[in-house]
Amino acid sequence: MTGPLALGASLYVPATRPDLAAVAGGRKYPGLRSVVICTEDAVHPRDLPAALDNLAALLARPEPGGPKLFVRPRDPAVLRRVLLMVGARRLAGFVFPKVTRRNLADYAAAFGPDDPFQFMATLETAEAFDAAEMRALRDVLLTDPYRRRLLSLRIGGNDLLQLLGLRRPRRGTIHATPLGPVIAQLVATFRPHGINLTGPVYEYLDDPRGLAREARRDLAGGLFGKTAVHPAQVAVIEAEYKVTARELREAERVLDPEAAAVFRHDGAMCEPATHRRWAEAIAERARLYGVRARTGWVDPVTPTGGS
Repeated sequence: MTGPLALGASLYVPATRPDLAAVAGGRKYPGLRSVVICTEDAVHPRDLPAALDNLAALLARPEPGGPKLFVRPRDPAVLRRVLLMVGARRLAGFVFPKVTRRNLADYAAAFGPDDPFQFMATLETAEAFDAAEMRALRDVLLTDPYRRRLLSLRIGGNDLLQLLGLRRPRRGTIHATPLGPVIAQLVATFRPHGINLTGPVYEYLDDPRGLAREARRDLAGGLFGKTAVHPAQVAVIEAEYKVTARELREAERVLDPEAAAVFRHDGAMCEPATHRRWAEAIAERARLYGVRARTGWVDPVTPTGGS
């Protein structure tokens, strides 16, 4: 099973891409950790048959290694078609679009009890603005068979802004828009129960500084992982997932079995009982993405693209 910290920046690609095999196999963009192959909004309805043929051809040609592969099905019927494809078990899982507690069962019903797939559910409908509805969805997700398959929730920022008749401005992060309080509420609803949420897409491809600023704000707000819609965005996002040497030293002190119940380190109070989850995440990020020292980046312990 893949953990959410290992996904990094997930590159979204339409299933209609002629170079889909090169992208999904990791040959075109080495170092990708996860790829989401979309058959939904990124594919015009008239192109869906060609998209599914392209996906079937990809899955029928097994390749060793490469990024974790997920498919975003258009609907439960398309999910069932993908599951019947030769080589479907190459997939790590699926990204369900526009999930509500009312349609979740339709997607989950497509899986057999022995299917190994994980799923991510995308919050991008009007229900995401309703705190009571999100609590109800959370309660469903925490039951079997969903909990054992749930990898993360993805926040569909553009769809949510569209419901408000808005588009994100070029300056400022998504957290400074009317979605900021909504995202904070989603974090408060799901994260205390161990459910990860990822940051929404940053659509301005010519603004890497803005993307980096938003990825930092995502982390500060409790989001990990982010949708990338261009391969150049992946390195920008994942650079923000590196930790500082100071953070790692502090995390190691917190995780030390011999640590005192409360102690001072580097000018800060540390309390393992309350800081352990943070420290575990810092240590795992350091393992996967590396440590940023004052003089530059230290290479990750594991190879780029690993999980």
